[in-house]
Amino acid sequence: MSNPQDFKLSVGEDTLSKYRDEFTIPTNKSMKASAVSEELLDKPCAYFAGNSLGLMAKRSQTLVNEEMSAWGTRGVEGHFDHPFDRNWVTMADITHPILADLVGAKESEVACMSTLTANLHLLLNTFYKPTKERFKILCEIKAFPSDQYAFASQVAAHGFSPSEAVIEMAPRPGEFMIREEDILEVLAKEGSSIAIVLFPGIQYYTGQHFPIERITQAAKAAGCVCGWDLAHAIGNVPLSLHDWNVDFAVWCTYKYLNSGPGGIGGLFVHKNWEGQPIRHAGWWGHELATRFAMPPQFNAIPGAQGLQQSNPSAIAIAALLGSLQVFRDAGGIKPLRKRSLKLTGYLEALLHKSEFWVPPEAVANNDNKVGFTIITPTDTSARGSQLSLLFFPSDGRVMPKVLEGLAARGVIGDSRKPDVIRLAPCALYNNWEDIDRAVTGLEEVLGELKKAQL
Repeated sequence: MSNPQDFKLSVGEDTLSKYRDEFTIPTNKSMKASAVSEELLDKPCAYFAGNSLGLMAKRSQTLVNEEMSAWGTRGVEGHFDHPFDRNWVTMADITHPILADLVGAKESEVACMSTLTANLHLLLNTFYKPTKERFKILCEIKAFPSDQYAFASQVAAHGFSPSEAVIEMAPRPGEFMIREEDILEVLAKEGSSIAIVLFPGIQYYTGQHFPIERITQAAKAAGCVCGWDLAHAIGNVPLSLHDWNVDFAVWCTYKYLNSGPGGIGGLFVHKNWEGQPIRHAGWWGHELATRFAMPPQFNAIPGAQGLQQSNPSAIAIAALLGSLQVFRDAGGIKPLRKRSLKLTGYLEALLHKSEFWVPPEAVANNDNKVGFTIITPTDTSARGSQLSLLFFPSDGRVMPKVLEGLAARGVIGDSRKPDVIRLAPCALYNNWEDIDRAVTGLEEVLGELKKAQL
């Protein structure tokens, strides 16, 4: 069992801790924490829900306010004569170098546009070309609902039954993770019938980080097109989509990229596909040089940006850009990943010392005592900035009370019914004190539940 202090960085070592000040952290009072002392009400809460909705970068607020000012003072002229030198007609291009760096891509391979599910449908419409022999989609069981719905509707639109055409990989009985060898075995056995392989870079429920490079290699060796949903991976773990030869990927930006609720999405298409006909052309994907001449024939921007359809919201881009600037100034994802591993390791080590923690292999013998186990992989290469805590007794009663008790103490996590609370220590704004508060609060709440013999 690891010593928590082995993970904790000293003030001098923790050079990225200064970026916490770049974010607006809700106070205990604003989060309606009812069990903190009066003198702590105006202090920041301990926010661990950045894997669901990241905190607001102060720069984002500034940039959004500037866009509102530009709209108010320049009106339509802001498209070409912007008072802050961010002409709306090319504003998305400012994000592309930073997004490309975060996903390990060439700038021409990424586009900041639309929303995750719309982009997923767009790319499935582009890449899913089923035949009688090769028509299946390989994915995970209980994928995020947007993905599940997209897979089912796509295969149905081509005349196939989802029950036959969608292969859903599940963990082995009694396990929480989908084993890599099991995915590779399915690809070896059924690859000739699989058209698309699409898994999440990081699984939203367990926090499992899939081996993207190896699965992509196996999928392409079997003749499949391989895409990835990076909603929980971008801004969380290092990615090298170009070098890994990934065909396509989609993501949202409101989780680890902190773009705000319902923020703009993004996509990646490998350079190998450049020049392929665009099946769903839109005005914004037309080359800029003649776009406003409005010619009848579509002439696509080379690469992923040719898939753009409508002009994006300048306000949404500004909200994203403020956070992306912080990522850039912090040196990108690699140094942040190092801090993330320390923070998450510290949290895990403290949780392992709790009297209420039960190793996963011992859960079956827990005799319905109040407690929790961690269902996120212990292998740091197989997880991102998230630990998923499974509470028991597993009857749906304990977890809501724990979540409520933590919130009352100013510790904000994210739940998945019936029994899981996800805690995400985000490298840009969480610190060691946040983690101490989370573990102390958890101990207090579970102690109260144990005393009440829930």
